[in-house]
Amino acid sequence: MLRVGRILHGTTAEGPGLRTAVWFQGCSIRCKGCVNPHLFSPRGGKLLPVAGIIEDSIAAGVEGLTLIGGEPFDQPAAGHALAAAARAAGLGVIAFSGYEYQTLCDRDDSTRAFLAKVDLLVDGPYQDWNPETNRALVGSGNQRFIHLTDRYKNYRPEGVLNRVDIRVRPDGTIEVAGFLDSASLKDLSSLTSSARTLRVR
Repeated sequence: MLRVGRILHGTTAEGPGLRTAVWFQGCSIRCKGCVNPHLFSPRGGKLLPVAGIIEDSIAAGVEGLTLIGGEPFDQPAAGHALAAAARAAGLGVIAFSGYEYQTLCDRDDSTRAFLAKVDLLVDGPYQDWNPETNRALVGSGNQRFIHLTDRYKNYRPEGVLNRVDIRVRPDGTIEVAGFLDSASLKDLSSLTSSARTLRVR
């Protein structure tokens, strides 16, 4: 079982190709300025079976999974189970971590097993004083793209524009995926507030 904040199938905003994004619930790092502080608590979200996540991902026709958070490596055993099941199903795995790669390598067996099933690791804490302006997917200049297999070896984030996936559900809820800086997030917040107001009227 995996504790997740949310899952979005079929997004193009969380890496190359059509992807399932899985937001892990809980983060022990808690970077200042994080855009997902609601994922800090390990008691939030919901517990979901790994098999169901993989089945729904396959049904959505995605190329792979992007594991974000929160902090995926705060749930190393469950993260390993998900990544291993994804790879067994032929899906690629991209994982984001606020920990640096060497720190993860020096941790327990569950963490190393999880890493062994990741194709591309994006590592490093978010630094709000060090904004990234040239590479897609990351928020600060310290974060690295570490290719652990050849699956995404041709993916280079330099000069690639960030994409944002916005979906309005039939019940009026709005789901967003992708990275936005503070100014863009504020603009989006204004837009979604207007959309809710229009729906109510």
